[in-house]
Amino acid sequence: MTIKIYNTLTRQKETFEPIEEGKVRMYVCGPTVYNYIHIGNARPAIVFDTVRRYFEYKEYDVHYVLNFTDVDDKLIKAANELGTDVPEVAERFIAAYKEDVGAFGVKEAVDHPRVTENMDEIIEFIQTLINKGHAYESGGDVYFRTRSFDTYGKLSQQSIDELRTGARIEVGEKKEDPLDFTLWKDAKDGEITWESPWGEGRPGWHIECSAMAKKYLGDTIDIHAGGQDLTFPHHENEIAQSECLNEQTFANYWMHNGYIKIENEKMSKSLGNFVLAHDIIKIHDPQVIRFFMLSVHYRHPINFSEELLEGAKNSLDRIKNAYQNLEHRKQAATNMEQSKTEWLEKLEGYKAQFVAEMDDDFNTANAISVLFDITKDANVYLQSDHTSVDVIEAFQSGLVDLSGILGVQIAEQEELLDEEIEDLIQQRIDARQNRDFQTADRIRDELKERNIILEDTPQGTRWKRG
Repeated sequence: MTIKIYNTLTRQKETFEPIEEGKVRMYVCGPTVYNYIHIGNARPAIVFDTVRRYFEYKEYDVHYVLNFTDVDDKLIKAANELGTDVPEVAERFIAAYKEDVGAFGVKEAVDHPRVTENMDEIIEFIQTLINKGHAYESGGDVYFRTRSFDTYGKLSQQSIDELRTGARIEVGEKKEDPLDFTLWKDAKDGEITWESPWGEGRPGWHIECSAMAKKYLGDTIDIHAGGQDLTFPHHENEIAQSECLNEQTFANYWMHNGYIKIENEKMSKSLGNFVLAHDIIKIHDPQVIRFFMLSVHYRHPINFSEELLEGAKNSLDRIKNAYQNLEHRKQAATNMEQSKTEWLEKLEGYKAQFVAEMDDDFNTANAISVLFDITKDANVYLQSDHTSVDVIEAFQSGLVDLSGILGVQIAEQEELLDEEIEDLIQQRIDARQNRDFQTADRIRDELKERNIILEDTPQGTRWKRG
């Protein structure tokens, strides 16, 4: 079965047909790195990581690009408040982002482009739009001529006349038309700036993604993704400026995830329900949060609450417990059980059902239901007087492999015993004495992955569980 994607552009599910056979070019709008991300930012990170993982499961080579907006009004304000500069703020919160989404099991992007590292491409993009008559300079600012793009509004399905009714030129603006949007901002005192043909300044928000998608993925990409809030004006403006420059389709499929509410209320700082991912992972297992996020179809809104998180934890524990019960029973199992062929065929059916659900616009909610069906049957099977190693291992691999596609780990890593840790530490000491630093570093990294922190002191190496 082929993969079908709900395309925001056409408002219908479409069969995925890549530009290049076996490859996926995917661009996801990343965060503006002026603070820790909130739980709403975590949802697209988890959702589109899962989309990527599923394409990889289907043996596609995925070129996954997620940008960082590292210059913006919010970064300038944060730098002033913190008494530092914009690059320092960006470095701090890029590292924080990677740490937070890494806790949710999100894989690193193939490319993480930053605005500040692609300024030449952005300036060239803007200049070409000016040369083609789609943009103009006015008092040090550069604006895009929105009316020069005949199909403006096609993503958000708004007519340009409707948009014109709600638009107006503010006092002091230098636009030809209220609908025109900023590509380049004239320098202000005390702000970080770059030299350009129009004087010192910095790019507007929308232009950066168009320029970086073109540089890293080409003029036309397979999938452009992000939160529902980005549909208009950000993605609408990206389409306009990219298709005017390249004179071809910008993205073949547009994917948008739904909003998150907190206890049935819109999340906002004014309501005091602004939940940072950095804080929530200190209270709840990040894997439970990922499981919770995927328990609702990505296009639907999701309500975030302590009660629902507890329910997700219990559901995930059910699957984990089934796996552990299978592991325990495997020790006494044989291969003499008569109906094992029937069970193995049933498990193959579940796998096919899981794939069918994911093929249907990445329906993780229904895919998780398949995991529950496998869990239920595993528990029934374990009530048998005679069990087969083959069937038990098939149940286990089914649970591990399918949950792994969702980025959810159900097989707990065995905890190292104290004597095993001491033995590895001694091996590391011996390696260092023999100047085999590669082995020493490997052992240190292996222990760190197992949550063992080493401290080298004058009195010797100490360890603790992280």
